Amino acid sequence: MRTVDVAEVEAVVAKLCVEANHALREDHVAALERGRLAEESPIGREVFDRLLENARVSAAERIAFCQDTGYAVLFLTIGQDVHFTGGSLAEALDRGVAQGYRDGYLRASLVRSPVDRVNTGDNTPAMVHYDLVPGTGIELTLLVKGAGCDNMSALRMLTPAAGVEGMRRFVVETIEKAGPSASPPVTVGIGMGGTFDRAAVLAKRALTRDPTGSPSPDPKLAELEAELVDAINATGIGPAGFGGTVTTVAVHVEAFPTHIAAFPVAINLDCHSHRVRSVTL
Repeated sequence: MRTVDVAEVEAVVAKLCVEANHALREDHVAALERGRLAEESPIGREVFDRLLENARVSAAERIAFCQDTGYAVLFLTIGQDVHFTGGSLAEALDRGVAQGYRDGYLRASLVRSPVDRVNTGDNTPAMVHYDLVPGTGIELTLLVKGAGCDNMSALRMLTPAAGVEGMRRFVVETIEKAGPSASPPVTVGIGMGGTFDRAAVLAKRALTRDPTGSPSPDPKLAELEAELVDAINATGIGPAGFGGTVTTVAVHVEAFPTHIAAFPVAINLDCHSHRVRSVTL
């Protein structure tokens, strides 16, 4: 048995909120640099140059990379032999988000509900996903998710008859519909399988893969990811939607067992402001 005070988790969450919003992960900056080299359009290369300069300035000056500082989406993988003390873990997570957004001078973007659109004032509640595993470890990942790209995300309950080809068409259709609204170059998270809700969580979690653009350990999924990168870039939407050869810098696919009569597919887009941080406690 391992005992952890929730105050420790709260402090870590606050720090991650600031770090994620102020400094893009180095691996994602490297993905943008690779995208810049691959982009054939002059205006597309200029967009990449400005994104890279923005990343440099935001990290150096400790200011938000993007004005939309997003939802705080938290993934917690918790060993079943961990016992939390000092109060509610859920409340500690929200306090950590609130503190981080205050400390980092980050915009509070959440309203109380879609119909009661009064700002909660501190960017809480956090959107939290828990997984229990054997042992005493705690892994915490923060994904800062803006609304522009989230609004362009999609989920479809395909049938097995549609197959992988139907999934490919759905992905390209979603990218084309999003156009510039998802603020490309995008990172694409795809969840396949499970139930309606599980597919969406898989897609969101796929966005947190480290490093950006690393292939799935499953050879079939890795091949599919590479094919989808080519198909998406062939749309010609390009950086910021100005046209070009690089619309995505990465496609990450996660799969899960599903019903014999189902083929759920969720597509979660993340914009050029791909903000992720992880820590092991």
